Order: sequence, then C-alpha cells, then structure tokens
Amino acid sequence: MPKRDPLQVREKMRPMFEHIIALTDVFCKQHLTDEYADLASKMTAALCRKRQSLLLTGRYYEDWASSILYTLGRINFLFDSASKPYMRADELYRTCNISKSTVSSKSQAIMKSLKISQFDFHWCLPSRLDQQPFAWTIMVNGFYVDARSMPQDIQEEAWRKGYIPYMP
Repeated sequence: MPKRDPLQVREKMRPMFEHIIALTDVFCKQHLTDEYADLASKMTAALCRKRQSLLLTGRYYEDWASSILYTLGRINFLFDSASKPYMRADELYRTCNISKSTVSSKSQAIMKSLKISQFDFHWCLPSRLDQQPFAWTIMVNGFYVDARSMPQDIQEEAWRKGYIPYMP
C-alpha cells in the first residue's frame, strides 16, 4: 500500500492550509528553524484532514498559526532556556499579537483533537528524537525499558506497532 503524503489535505481545506503554513513558515524563518516549519506544516495538514476540523472554527488564520507553533513549542521545550532555539512564551504571544488565553485554549483543543501528549515523539523535532527518553520507552513484561537496549526482534515489533520512532 502506498504511503500517504503527510501534507495531503482535502480540496475544501487547501486554501486554509496554505494560508496557515504561509504564516508559520514566515515565523519559523524569522524566529525558529526549518524543522519547526516542517512540523507546523504536518500539524496543519493533520488538522485539515479531520472530519470536523478545528480550523473551521474561530476567526483568524493567525490565531491557529500561533496556536500550532505554541503547541509544537510546548512539546519541544521551546520555552525552556536550556533549549535551542529558545523563545519565552510571552515573546511568542507578543510577536504573534495574540493573547495567552487564546493560544492556550486553541493549543489544548489541538492536542485533544490530534490525541497528542506532552511527550509525543510524533511531534518531536527530528534532531531531538535521540535525546527524548519517552520516544524510546516501552513496556516489556510489566517493566519500562529503553527499546534501544532490547534485542532486535523486540525493537522491530515496537517499531512495527508505532511505539518507537525508528529502528535504532
């Protein structure tokens, strides 16, 4: 079966998708990285593919673009000063000209809609996957273990089931 293009969206949602990623691309180019831009495009596409897309609610493309970036920032510790790149959350609000409450509520809606947790490796920056312990943690016989330390057959099964991001 051919793999689905992660940026494929319904024709009805295409203008919204393009408008939002144009905004996120500009922001990422000025303040973040290409990795953030790629993940923002994938997250926007995933939201566009939802049967009842959140993106059809609300008034402004800018609100959704900012909230997508905030969500990715939360997952990738953008707001932690030890992180590179680093940006304070209030800087993101100010730069995007959006209120904290709007971003927070839309971010929570995004995480709920896409079933994302704080440590979801599917939305982790590729350059940080190796340092994310939760990306590699699996349960074997009732114990949490690092999949990279397990035999290859267990690693293959964990990868096949989507528990780890790639074969170490």
